[in-house]
Amino acid sequence: MSDFYLIYKNMTRKPLRLFLTCFAISIAFLIFGAVSTLKGALDSRVELSAENRLLVFSKLNFSVPLPIAHFQKVKAIEGVKDITHITWFGAYYQDPIEQVGAFAVDPESYLKVYDELEVDSKQRLSWLGNRQGILVGKKLADRYGWKPGDRIPISSNIYSHRNEGNTWDFVVEGIFNASDERTDTGKALFHYKYLQETASFDGDSVSRLSLTTKSSSLNDKVSKSIDDIFSNSPYETKTSSENAFYKEYFDQVGNIGLIIFGVVSMAFLTILMVVGSTMALAIRERTGEIAVLKTIGFSSIRVFKIVLSESLLISILGGASGLLGAYCLILGVSANWGSSLPGLVMRPETLLQATSYMLLLGLITGLIPALNALRLNIVSAFNIAS
Repeated sequence: MSDFYLIYKNMTRKPLRLFLTCFAISIAFLIFGAVSTLKGALDSRVELSAENRLLVFSKLNFSVPLPIAHFQKVKAIEGVKDITHITWFGAYYQDPIEQVGAFAVDPESYLKVYDELEVDSKQRLSWLGNRQGILVGKKLADRYGWKPGDRIPISSNIYSHRNEGNTWDFVVEGIFNASDERTDTGKALFHYKYLQETASFDGDSVSRLSLTTKSSSLNDKVSKSIDDIFSNSPYETKTSSENAFYKEYFDQVGNIGLIIFGVVSMAFLTILMVVGSTMALAIRERTGEIAVLKTIGFSSIRVFKIVLSESLLISILGGASGLLGAYCLILGVSANWGSSLPGLVMRPETLLQATSYMLLLGLITGLIPALNALRLNIVSAFNIAS
């Protein structure tokens, strides 16, 4: 009779208790996996930020537009390497519920400032040469099955077309990707001039300016120069590094790290009590059986290992189920809201951390019952069982 067979039979002798115990563990690890992945997605925006990239927004609020005239003035500032402008389109595809992250940009300068984007050279030239063309991220293209050459209607809940309501026709000229899977490829880029020529209003403003400096050491100097130029004007600016902007923005959401620590701590303590009491009860019920095992030649160490292994397996089974649930949840969220939250992927660090928690939970909850089984006297055990 193998030890694994004994462990399996002991675990499954009361299926309902096994299910409820594993379910409690899985809920905790589902929450941990989902929240940790969310934190990773938020952190990735900071981690992937270029050190020498600056963002220029309205001083009032990042949702307030800036005049397009700011572009040339900022471009002339000493220390600026490349600069582009970006305009949020408020796009959706076919149904207002199907939100799409689409931006009107200056194509050539955008690809210089955001040089981490990978575009086939032929597709790049096609996009640059077609004012009605749109460059689509791989994740977004996969979501709708778009491919180069497709004509697609994109609508806006902000802008209206002079002749065609609020819908614009685009030609997919290329698909862009990035070497780092956390990079946002759930968006689409089209010519600002196309919007400027066809929009019925607000054709001379942009959402923000993005620029790179010749060296990250010039960031503070360039930022101050930009804000000084527009100080006391109707359109004052607030310039910050991309890294600092995302940190400040995500701080408004809350301290995700502290939330994770609180969730994990409370869940761990709760499960510790539930699983610990369950294991203690299970061993108490099997006192006579443990005595029989020792009588027929099972050493105390072997019995100790069997009991501890049972606890570890229950912890791993429940934890793995929870992580699988978190993974499926993340896939669903990423498929529907990937453009709003790029980088939403379960990272290896999350899996390693979760595995360590599973092992720790199994060891702590199984250690005392295993020690009790180790020290159990055969005669006393039979007396207790009888």
